[in-house]
Amino acid sequence: MDMAGQPLRFLPDASGQGGPYPEGQASIASIGIPLAPATATSAAPRVRRRNRMITSCLECRRRKLKCDKSHPCANCTKNTRDCVFLAPALDSASQLKFTEIKDKMGSLERVLEQDVARNTGSQPAWKADPEGEQIDFAPEPEDEKDLEPTPLAVTDAVYYDEADNDLADLGFAMGRMRLSDRIGGFFRPKMTEEMNASLNEPNGDQHSSSSQRSLSPEQPIPHFAPRAFLAPGPTYIAPSSSFFFSSGQNTASLIDFLPSKPIADRLLYQYWLAVHPVCRTVHRPSFLRRYNAFWADVEAGVEPPGSLQAVVFAALFSGVVSMSENAVLMQFGTTRKDLVENFQMGTETALGRANVIRTSKVETLQALVMYMVCRLCKLTSASAHLIRPIHFPQRDSLTSRCIPLCRGEISRSHSALVGTALRIAECMGLHRDGSEYGFGPVETHVRRLIWYQICFLDIRTCEAQGPRPHIRADEFDTQFPLNLDDEELERPNPPTVSASRWTDMTLSLIRMEGNEMCRVVWVDRSRLEKKKISLTAVLGKIENFRKTMKDRYFAFLDENIPVQHLARQITEILYRRMHIMVLHRYHNSVTYQIPDRLRQIIIDSGTDIMERAIQIDTSPALSPWAWYSSAIQQYHSALLLLVEIFAFPNRREADRIWRCLDYVFEIPPHIPKDQKGRWVMTEVRDKMGIYIASRKVIAPSSMLERIGSHSPARTTASTAASTSSSVGKVVGQGSGDFANGYMQAPSQYLQGPPAM
Repeated sequence: MDMAGQPLRFLPDASGQGGPYPEGQASIASIGIPLAPATATSAAPRVRRRNRMITSCLECRRRKLKCDKSHPCANCTKNTRDCVFLAPALDSASQLKFTEIKDKMGSLERVLEQDVARNTGSQPAWKADPEGEQIDFAPEPEDEKDLEPTPLAVTDAVYYDEADNDLADLGFAMGRMRLSDRIGGFFRPKMTEEMNASLNEPNGDQHSSSSQRSLSPEQPIPHFAPRAFLAPGPTYIAPSSSFFFSSGQNTASLIDFLPSKPIADRLLYQYWLAVHPVCRTVHRPSFLRRYNAFWADVEAGVEPPGSLQAVVFAALFSGVVSMSENAVLMQFGTTRKDLVENFQMGTETALGRANVIRTSKVETLQALVMYMVCRLCKLTSASAHLIRPIHFPQRDSLTSRCIPLCRGEISRSHSALVGTALRIAECMGLHRDGSEYGFGPVETHVRRLIWYQICFLDIRTCEAQGPRPHIRADEFDTQFPLNLDDEELERPNPPTVSASRWTDMTLSLIRMEGNEMCRVVWVDRSRLEKKKISLTAVLGKIENFRKTMKDRYFAFLDENIPVQHLARQITEILYRRMHIMVLHRYHNSVTYQIPDRLRQIIIDSGTDIMERAIQIDTSPALSPWAWYSSAIQQYHSALLLLVEIFAFPNRREADRIWRCLDYVFEIPPHIPKDQKGRWVMTEVRDKMGIYIASRKVIAPSSMLERIGSHSPARTTASTAASTSSSVGKVVGQGSGDFANGYMQAPSQYLQGPPAM
């Protein structure tokens, strides 16, 4: 914080390095991390060095006398000094190499000078390489030097033409989690074989009960109905492209979708309660004025403008989406499916009328973003009270265009819509901060809100459908919204810096900053593969982010207030989730075991994520916002913990982990504890096999070659009980690269003494 209590960011300064700037004066290249622009080094002048051969003796050069170049020279003979000459000239190849070394020394000198000029001793020295990426010069820890990510997880996915395109690309349901061939943003076409290898390997804990390797024949184990688990969930909303390809001359009438004003007011109240705090897209006072103008036009018999129709229907649609089936039935006397379908079609019709595909109106784009944000989130519950039943006329011709609805599942069609929205936003200049173009405080605020919601959609759809984020941090300069209440922006002299207190904007701002840090981590994952940064350096960035967020926001969070408690939970989930993003590919490294300190980070972070997510889902105080929980996390860390606890059932965290896994996978209560792991992993393996076979995925040739040419990482004894322990080469034979977490568990992580 600066003296005004304003958040600081590290942005490229004139020297090409990061420096702290107040939030109202700089864009977000990163969160608390110096991010050099691509042109930082390329713009620096090249140091010209003298390459002429030196022929004078060293004494004459030092005393600045003319040397006659004899051996010894006249000056040294006269003054009885040692006459020493440099070695003979190098050959052309050696001279070229020598020049190259001197150039590199000059580059390092410039980096050092820039670092001293910045006077930020806590920040590392950075340099931009020719590709515009940063290179970390910090030494790599010994236990990471030979650590490799698994070759079974790649960025890009390929499918045969014979794939079943009638099958939804949502993956398959496994309890409360949905899995597909892409997990954590990486394509894993051999997931079935990975799970099978883990099932076939003996437990890392040699003292565990042998009953874990075989299910008891006395207990009936429920199984899934064929292909039923591949169907979309009961709340899935399939996006329609009709509003993109419509001519704008839709014959449907507004009155076909519009409820009475009391019902619309109740839905708008729900929007302010459950949607606005967590995914803010509008400025409340100015939106309420537009909402009243909308109803004034309706009551006067005048059709409101298309953009106004779209944003009002999008808000009502968002309100319905955040409600549970029981709440909708109690308040409106109709099913949630009918109500959501009505407002979905109303929003899409209004967007078509507003010509969203070629619009230049911020209000139309605002409606599109509101419509998409609420599609990508999970429905749970909401509080309610009864108003009156609502009935909609039959619209068979319109209903046939839409498919039943959903929340936490993202298909490729969602990803395509996000890409379209991003291109529309860039064509409208939302990636440039509104303050640079003379917009007022409210207009600038709204543009920032819309842009960062699109940034969230970019990351979220990338994780679910890949392959990588489209938005690059160095390609936009839109600032974060100010941490202010909405009413403050309409004052005669509105504040120009963020407030150091809880405001209407704080929760959304925390999520936006966390999302942009995820973008930094996403880039660092590819840099890790190129050995341009170490795992420890990336984890250090994440820790710096946590400290920055703690210093910036935690001081004024009152966890006795539900919405502020939610903000704390979301901050911790975002921070812990970044650990999983970075480390999950190294959990089953091919030839070297992951260091104990990194393995423990996976365990601690994964367990903490699930415990906090379960609290958001189940706490009555947080129920208004529980519908949004899957926008923050999708329980995929449960899969890592499942493999870990299956291999090492006596871990000290076992009880905490199993409480989470029971909730996530909805494990039948009659299955014995020592058989749960095998049952869940078998279910995941079999369902994944059916899904991958239906999708006709293609594994890269390089992956297939690695499978047949490597032995798995494996140990035969416990590793040292130290967080700084190094990792040696592992030995043993096994089932190829499919080994996943079955190495011997470190003894300090197991409960109690070994069983005799």
